[in-house]
Amino acid sequence: MTELLERAIARLQALPESEQDAIAAMILEEIEDDRRWDESFSRSPNILAKLAASAIAEYHAGQTQELDPETL
Repeated sequence: MTELLERAIARLQALPESEQDAIAAMILEEIEDDRRWDESFSRSPNILAKLAASAIAEYHAGQTQELDPETL
């Protein structure tokens, strides 16, 4: 276990049980989410490469527009 994780866990131990459980659930959910993403990407590298190539081709063909965060 890393030093940073040990420090985080030590601080978590001082929290009420309900807060500990909430944070533990978030951590476990994040780990599972990362696992699912890794699995999805490993099964479809060709699809991702094709999508990336398509996006780059659209950009070079002038078929894209700059994203404006104000209009989201």
